[in-house]
Amino acid sequence: MNLIAHISQQFEESARIKLEAAEFLAAPLAAAVEIMTAALLDDGKILVCGNGGSAADAQHFAAELVGRFERERQGLAALALTTDTSILTALANDYAFEQVFARQVEALGRSGDVLLAISTSGNSGNVMAAIRAAHAHDMPVIVLTGRDGGQINTLLRDADISLCVPAERTARIQEVHLLMIHCLCDGIDNLLMGVET
Repeated sequence: MNLIAHISQQFEESARIKLEAAEFLAAPLAAAVEIMTAALLDDGKILVCGNGGSAADAQHFAAELVGRFERERQGLAALALTTDTSILTALANDYAFEQVFARQVEALGRSGDVLLAISTSGNSGNVMAAIRAAHAHDMPVIVLTGRDGGQINTLLRDADISLCVPAERTARIQEVHLLMIHCLCDGIDNLLMGVET
């Protein structure tokens, strides 16, 4: 195996998928930015959930909003539902692992908030339960998925936004998810503070 060529191929594949995705994800990403910004301006918050690498992405997004992305600004209300081990383990033990995000959405979410749900497969049971809980609280949902969008697509309402990466490999999907997260953060900052020249 030519390791250098193999690594170069990874870069090329990642770049190709990102460029292909830009064609049809730019418009729904812009719509997602507008929904999130409107919620934040109306004293709402963004709740974020996902499993594994998607849990890390949820925390990354929340950190960029509560802290800062690329420019100084006030902290923005975002909460990753993946971080409190006492809550996660209590809910998994007392109810079921499928309820670890939904119960938090029930407790913390309200109309005017937004749920950002991340699942590379689109089939994560606990993410789907969180979407149902968000809908019960009249919260719009923005989903980051991959492949064909999975079962999550069947749960979405007209006001929700699906950001589905056109790729099969989990690594490639997650790479585009990270880029989309940065696009969301940048877009929110631009709407709040104006485009930096």
